[in-house]
Formats: sequence, C-alpha cells, structure tokens
Amino acid sequence: MPRRLAKTKGERIMSRLLIVLTLVVSICGCSFSARSGQDNPVVRQIVERYPELNHRAYTIDIVKRVVDGDTFETKSGDKVRLIGVNTPEIGEKAERYGMEAKRFTENKLQGQTVILFQDVGPKDKYGRLLRYVFLESEPTMFNETLLTEGYANVMTVPPNVLFADKFVALERKARENRKGLWGDENAAVSASCAEPKIKGNINSRNEKIYHMPGSRYYNSTKPERLFCTEEEAQAAGFRKAAN
Repeated sequence: MPRRLAKTKGERIMSRLLIVLTLVVSICGCSFSARSGQDNPVVRQIVERYPELNHRAYTIDIVKRVVDGDTFETKSGDKVRLIGVNTPEIGEKAERYGMEAKRFTENKLQGQTVILFQDVGPKDKYGRLLRYVFLESEPTMFNETLLTEGYANVMTVPPNVLFADKFVALERKARENRKGLWGDENAAVSASCAEPKIKGNINSRNEKIYHMPGSRYYNSTKPERLFCTEEEAQAAGFRKAAN
C-alpha cells in the first residue's frame, strides 16, 4: 500500500511538471514567433495611428550605425532599408543634400531603440531588411518624417505599397513648402506649378521612367516622383516611357 501511494504522488508531481513545462514552452514560443499583435503599449499606440500595420510582423532592435539617410545597421547585425523613401546618395556618387539627410537620420536614430514593421516583401535584392521604422519613444513613422521634413523623395517598389499614396502626398506638401532638399529654387522646381502631373516611376530593374498625362500606362502608374516638366524629369535621371 505505501508503495502504491508513493507512486501516486510521483504521478501527481510529474503531471504538474508537465503542465509547467507546457506553459513555459508556450510562452517561449510566443516570444520567438513573428510578433504581430499588440503585446507592447508602444506598438498599440502605433497601430492605433497606423491601422494598416495591425497584424504585421515586427521586431525591436537598437540602431548601431547609420549608413546614409535611408539605411542603417542594427545592434543585432541586420542592415535595414526604409520602405518607400529614397534619400540623396553620399560617397562616390554623392548628391546634393545627401550628407544633410544622413546627419538628420543619425541625430534621430543613432543608438536609439526602434520598432521595425514589415510589409509584404521582407528583404531587397541586397539582403537588407525592408521596414517601416518607429522610435520607441515616438509613434510617428520615421519614413514619413523624412518625407515631411524634405530629406527624401518617394520610392515605391511593389509589393511594399501600404503607404504609397500617403507618401506621395507628403512629398508633394514638402515640395510646396520648400522643406529640406526642396528649399532652394533649383531643387524646388516642382513647387513652381500647383499640381505636378508627370509621373516618375522606378521599375523592378531600377530603370527610371516618366509617364506623361494621356500615355498608355499613366493612370495605372504609382509615382515615386512627380514633375512639372519633362526637363525636370530628365534632369533627375528619368527617361520618357516608350508608350
């Protein structure tokens, strides 16, 4: 009888241990899976402001080094490219306002904790993570801030198009207000007309093509850039669409 009682106690102990282990595995599984819920108060605040990001996977990391205005490296070793925006180049192919854009991003992100949201395509062809970026202390998307302050122009690359229309509107407003890189007369040519009509698009082969109103693909084209004149489009490195 005592032996049977001891065995029953052992079974009870094992049963309890199995329950505890199951709970631990369940909790650990959640923490390592792609997070898309609202388990973080900052994330809840972001999703309230940007409902398009609800149920989108996200990670949290620290910015270790800023490469240029739209690219940085994280403490965990990933290189991140901001979705939907393009800042002027630095280095050998340096463009005007490139260093200003880099310094702006450095001042805002260097050493900061950031929340990185994914769209449809997780990486570009260079292996960089494509993300919408938020400071842990700021619910405004940093991609959006670059456009609003005039440090970037729109660059939409499908399938990551969640905020494509919004980004175009933000760039247009920055141009009209001559913010940042649109601040001098040469850069703000587009501000000289009330509504730029020529659509500049960068295709999957990185070819810069502009579409005139009335052309075959004009209505279906989502623009990365908008221009007032063909001369302005050509000066920015775009060629006219064949059709």
